[in-house]
Amino acid sequence: RIKILCRRKQACELERMALLSAQRCALKGRVTAFKPCAPVISGCSRKALAVRAASDDAFAAYKPTVAALFPGQGAQSVGMAKDLVAEVPAAKELFDKASEILGYDLLKLCVEGPKDKLDSTAISQPAIYVASLAAVEKLRATEGQAAIDAIDVAAGLSLGEYTALAFAGAMSFEDGLRLVKLRGESMQAAADAQPSSMVSVIGLDSGKVAELCKAATAQVGEDKPVKIANFLCTGNYAVSGSKEGCDAVEKLGKSFGARMTVRLAVAGAFHTEYMSPAVEKLRAALAATTLVTPRIPVVSNVDAQPHSDPAAIKDILSRQVTSPVLWENTIKTLQEKGLTKSYEIGPGKVIAGIVKRMDKGANIVNITA
Repeated sequence: RIKILCRRKQACELERMALLSAQRCALKGRVTAFKPCAPVISGCSRKALAVRAASDDAFAAYKPTVAALFPGQGAQSVGMAKDLVAEVPAAKELFDKASEILGYDLLKLCVEGPKDKLDSTAISQPAIYVASLAAVEKLRATEGQAAIDAIDVAAGLSLGEYTALAFAGAMSFEDGLRLVKLRGESMQAAADAQPSSMVSVIGLDSGKVAELCKAATAQVGEDKPVKIANFLCTGNYAVSGSKEGCDAVEKLGKSFGARMTVRLAVAGAFHTEYMSPAVEKLRAALAATTLVTPRIPVVSNVDAQPHSDPAAIKDILSRQVTSPVLWENTIKTLQEKGLTKSYEIGPGKVIAGIVKRMDKGANIVNITA
């Protein structure tokens, strides 16, 4: 009850302050030129935000044609960005700036590893964020500014949502990197504090996977739950939760008709309540960070909708680490709204594979890091 009263109080304050955050930033220059231009305040719950004026509805009727799609954790590999920085000076500049902010040589870790260090949550998240925005410079260099300007919607898988927001001018490159650094460190700490895991379930629809998770939870106990964390595409869902629950998912998978289950090499149960310890630090950092209305719609992982109010975006980002990723819904909605072309921008080709699985005729171009 106390939390609800506090949130209502925040909502009232948000109504009073909403006009202060209505200013937009047009961004047509380099990624490194992103400049925040309006003060913002911290968000509250989505329910509270719903009672505010229509400051979050600017993109309600968006009609996408060309999308920029950014990868999430797991896309990293030793050697990434090596050719990119050699060929595109602006990409090298981003890595140099990132190393100054992070306090270590990020490019060296990307190019040389070691793999176990690059794969750690605290390192891989900044690495993918920077490599992806460096790949934007590759797109600019190879296809021209017109290709950047033609992109009218953006989305990112989990971590990639921060990259998408930076690309869309909602936050500066530097602020985005600081947030991603904190996000990675906080998620790693949460994973270290309580053992947990993730398993990819292949060959079932989401309903069957939900039934599998329910059966696995019943087997190990309600205090060790497991649930769908990443809705990637039909036949490919990642479940997340206790190690015992993930063990049970692997054992029960075949009996539910799964083609296979694959234990994921991640630190812990991302996008579940196991990441709750990371939320408060992230919320505080977001409150202290300037966000503005994106220049183009950026589709949220939490509700598969674009948001225009900076306070709403902050609230959603703080909840994203404990909420399922609705990537399947995001891609399906974009396709149904008339999307004609996509760029997967960053390391790996996971997103292209998902998009092609949902629509074999989809026009998606990889701009690799």
